[in-house]
Amino acid sequence: MRVPRVYVDQPLSGGELSLDERAAHYIGQVLRMRAGRELLLFNGDGHAYAATITEASKRSVSCQVDSTPLKTMPISPLKIELGIGISKGDRFDWVIQKATELGVTAITPLFTERVDVKLSGERLEKKQRHWQQIMISACEQCGRNDLVTINTAQPLAQWCNDLSAPVKLVLCPAVAGTITADHATDVALLVGPEGGLSDSEIADCLRQDFAALQLGPRVLRTETAPIAAISILQYRWGDMGA
Repeated sequence: MRVPRVYVDQPLSGGELSLDERAAHYIGQVLRMRAGRELLLFNGDGHAYAATITEASKRSVSCQVDSTPLKTMPISPLKIELGIGISKGDRFDWVIQKATELGVTAITPLFTERVDVKLSGERLEKKQRHWQQIMISACEQCGRNDLVTINTAQPLAQWCNDLSAPVKLVLCPAVAGTITADHATDVALLVGPEGGLSDSEIADCLRQDFAALQLGPRVLRTETAPIAAISILQYRWGDMGA
């Protein structure tokens, strides 16, 4: 029987633990698990812990947590920060989910010239919480015990100015370019929204030492391009080519 992996926003140091509201709801009402069932718990510290349910009801779940961390998958040796223009519908959710599975370190939603999504105030805060939950669910599914940083949505110029990665790549189907660095441990990857980045935005990035990256002869959708690029980067410098 598959042992569910569940994220908890709580310290995991062994002993009896009453799970937080989200985890208790998921275990008790979604999975309908009862006392005696086994779990794997993680809180983003890079480890997972075995646990056994001791009590379960509709409102609360308690577990006995083993204090010894389990041997878990290592974090990718390649740090990838993805900056991507916000897209409509569930496309952005899909990117967060798949980028998490592929091992990115951070994702920054970007407001660019061609972003046609209006987000501010309470609506933006709600969307940020939604994106955080998409990421956590992806970590539960794929076996990651570290969390992806979902940064606050911001203008493209701000993101570019704050970058410290020595290798910076911008996906641009109209500009021929490929990866030239022999080795990298820290990469920033920029992807536009539907309609792509404007000519002026691409020119600004190139002036700020971004290298243009072209992924073959076809124009990829905004939700396809980052997944293809991340896979290539992980194969070349990360943990997919091992």
